[in-house]
Amino acid sequence: MAKENEKLLVVVTNRKARHDYHIEGTYEAGLVLQGTEVKSLRDSKANLVDSYAGLRQGEAFLYNLHISPYSHGNIENHEPKRTRKLLLHKEEIRKLVGKLKEKGYTLVPLRIYFSGNRAKVELGLGKGKKLFDKRKAIAEKTAQRDVERAVRERQKR
Repeated sequence: MAKENEKLLVVVTNRKARHDYHIEGTYEAGLVLQGTEVKSLRDSKANLVDSYAGLRQGEAFLYNLHISPYSHGNIENHEPKRTRKLLLHKEEIRKLVGKLKEKGYTLVPLRIYFSGNRAKVELGLGKGKKLFDKRKAIAEKTAQRDVERAVRERQKR
């Protein structure tokens, strides 16, 4: 991950990813961007809904990431949903190829942030949850919330 002394500026997070997938591991990848994309990201004009990462010919790519066109851009503005290249080490790509060949695994972008001046994306290696898993997670959160509420009420007395 990022170094201790670097400040992270989180641009966008994919909150639905942890609800829909069991995340088994995370990877940090650099993001290859055009000039106006960086400015739009700094304005938090990005959307991770329905985006995913994939491997093709030994390289990693991010699909369906929507970065809105820069408001003060000109005719050279970028295409909002273009495929963007990810920067990973070859060893990480080899590990991911092996994992992604197993049934049910996918690479899901969890968040996009700036580490120093560099745009980074945190990828999660996830396996899709079934409907009953999602219901169970919601029930556990609700039960935990009720317990915490009861403890607070008890402490007030």
